[in-house]
Amino acid sequence: MALHHTSLTRRALVLSIPLAGLATALVGCNANNPKPGATSSSAAGSATSAAPASKGGTLRILTSSSAVNWDPAISQSLAITSLGLVQRRLTAWKVGSDGVTKVVPDLATDTGQVSADGKTWTFTLKDGLAFEDGNPITAADVKYSVERSFAPQLSGGLGYHKALLVGASDYSGPYDGKQLASVEAKDDKTLVFHLNSAYGDWPWIVSMPAFSAVPKAKDNVKTYTTTPVATGPYRVSKTVEGTSITLERNEHWDPKTDEARGGGPDSIIFQLGQDATVAAQRLIADSGDDQFAFGASFVPAAQLAQVQTSAAKDRLVTSGPGALAYLAINTQAKGLDDVKVRKAISLAVDRNAYRVAVGGEIAGEFADTLITPGIPGRKQYASLLKDVAPAGDPEQAKKLLAEAKWSGRTLKFAIADDAVSSAKAEAIQQGLKRAGLTVTIVPLADDVLTEATTQGDGSKYDLTLSSWQPDFPSANGNIQPLFASDQIGKGGYNISRYSNPKADELIKKATETTDPKESGAIWAQADELINADAPVVPLIYTKNSFLHGSKVVGFAIPAFPAYPNYLTVSVAK
Repeated sequence: MALHHTSLTRRALVLSIPLAGLATALVGCNANNPKPGATSSSAAGSATSAAPASKGGTLRILTSSSAVNWDPAISQSLAITSLGLVQRRLTAWKVGSDGVTKVVPDLATDTGQVSADGKTWTFTLKDGLAFEDGNPITAADVKYSVERSFAPQLSGGLGYHKALLVGASDYSGPYDGKQLASVEAKDDKTLVFHLNSAYGDWPWIVSMPAFSAVPKAKDNVKTYTTTPVATGPYRVSKTVEGTSITLERNEHWDPKTDEARGGGPDSIIFQLGQDATVAAQRLIADSGDDQFAFGASFVPAAQLAQVQTSAAKDRLVTSGPGALAYLAINTQAKGLDDVKVRKAISLAVDRNAYRVAVGGEIAGEFADTLITPGIPGRKQYASLLKDVAPAGDPEQAKKLLAEAKWSGRTLKFAIADDAVSSAKAEAIQQGLKRAGLTVTIVPLADDVLTEATTQGDGSKYDLTLSSWQPDFPSANGNIQPLFASDQIGKGGYNISRYSNPKADELIKKATETTDPKESGAIWAQADELINADAPVVPLIYTKNSFLHGSKVVGFAIPAFPAYPNYLTVSVAK
């Protein structure tokens, strides 16, 4: 998955983080993690394989992407999507029959054993693991994979570990012959990680791409993205640039050691560069090879209406509430530094009109808190918008503006330059107009919008739209990247430029707390505190809809993330 602008979803991604206030510079989750000195899995070395519903055949995945990056140092792929078919990691995500995603052992025998101070994590590799060429996977191969993710020439991947590992700030990868001492390969089976501070979510961190295994002897910086050495059920057998990628079975993958992947199809073909609208029409028609295919892109709003009145209705799968779509208010802009004005904007917004613009009821549920449903730590409380009608309350907004002696100046609303973003912005603009707020919409190219909202010490724009999907089930992921003060500017995604020392203190405390219930309670406090300051207007918890062909089996979307689980899909014979 890539990082998207307002038309889709910004995934929580740490690219470069100030090391000051380390504990607040991370995204995490406190589910399924052990207490100090304990282990969080069943007996070491055991696994319950994810048996496929059907075995054999060819599965086709229709994607709008022009390429798939198979290099674990660069990939941003979620654990249950593309890269997970080819590369295993120390831990993996397993989706239960109830749709709940939990962290489970993958290359490792368990999800880690943690020291009493929460700073040292130890993992032991399973017996019998091998690369696609039959060579054994060792702890040194995992260590090398982690180390190469620090190389400047391999930038762009998920980098949570880079702010956690001791000495990481001064490390630039293994290509100059240096190693990272905080990642120890004690022997062929044992890995030890030394962290700067206690971090209970480390089992989730090591489920990310960098914690795969890469054999040093076969590492080629220029070609590894297209010719990786597989550890998962499939290997990359053929790539037609810009057109297709074919995966074939990796005969050295042992399903008995893997409880996250089914390995059902004999082969998987990624069809690249597929327009989402055209792909949806093909899947609705359900002819030929498309019967054995699914779309990796959200079904466009126009096709959603068509599908619901067609024979394809039973093949449309819609997620539960996922990413938080929100209106960010620049809290440092003139007049908007007054919480009464920000609350007035919140009350004036017509969330119903916004939802209609993105597809109606099937597009999401109305939002009023910052932590999304399904994320541990979420608590429903008496928020500003909890009992406000989705259409808003412009009269109450007018009263707050009068109390704040609002100047009446025109608000500049920066958005992505595309039709969907324009429709969303116009819905917001019309709602605010009812309260006497004048808004000018300013469409910007994606790179310009990113620069304007994430860089520098200030912004000339007052409002912008965004959407946020964490990289793993995390209350931290909803809160820290969007509201920690050290995420303002310098590429951070605190685009409301919100700064509150009390919020920073809660974020730090929750991040360092290893007990799941305790940290969850702290995250809930942070949610309520920040939301009371109204730096953003929660709009909807978005739902994603996907189509699949009639011969696709086991196609499902978990409670988190709101994307299909590629690892357990198979095809009927």
